Amino acid sequence: MKTSFAFTTIFIALSLGSVAQSAKDSFPKDPGYKNVIRYNLSGALLFGFDYFVLGYERVLKNNQSFSINAGHAVLPKIVGFNPDSVSFKNSYNNTGFNFSADYRFYLKKENLNKAPRGVYIGPFYSFNNFKRDSEWTFDRPGSSKLVTANTEFTIHTIGAEMGYQFVLWKRMTLDFVLIGPGVSNYSLKTGVQGNLSDADKELIQDALLEMINNRFPGMDYVIGDNSFNGEGNLRTWSTGFRYIIHVGFRL
Repeated sequence: MKTSFAFTTIFIALSLGSVAQSAKDSFPKDPGYKNVIRYNLSGALLFGFDYFVLGYERVLKNNQSFSINAGHAVLPKIVGFNPDSVSFKNSYNNTGFNFSADYRFYLKKENLNKAPRGVYIGPFYSFNNFKRDSEWTFDRPGSSKLVTANTEFTIHTIGAEMGYQFVLWKRMTLDFVLIGPGVSNYSLKTGVQGNLSDADKELIQDALLEMINNRFPGMDYVIGDNSFNGEGNLRTWSTGFRYIIHVGFRL
């Protein structure tokens, strides 16, 4: 679903960009607002409306700007996930934090207007931290145990992006980050509380890892052959990707 969402976003943005560029004489004179306050709409659509991230973009020059984004981030809800031997029962304390920053160069040769309208490229950094406590039922022939698992998932990403920002009615903005490849550091920590053997705890860890792979497309490639160490930690470096839709208002 997330992959289809990304391709649909790219298609819509490129189509709108083509229309905008072909109508060069239709743009009204830009009033020169240098600030944009915005809302991360794509995060809410993908992860739920508990995911609430706001951003601020400041135009520094005619074709350059700097932006930051921060807010509350959550892991997606667990729906219909019950691997062998363990069953998901409940989750609580689902919380987290998102922060990102980028520096944008709006391309003079491609754009008909000054920043923050048009095609841009630039470097970015993003940080995501997710925490969730969950309850699982561990099934064995003739018995069933309730265990608690604490999960923390952290991602640091640095990369480059390309996007297009529309300005509608002088004030409203639609910002599409279309392409954002990068390099990411992934850290997954788990703690399992309950009267279980080490082998049984590994089954819970494997179930948590499978859940993350199911809810984050591409994570099976990122994790690869890596596994949790004896302390319940998994760390790796791999590729990352960024695509975002922001809805904003100019000031």
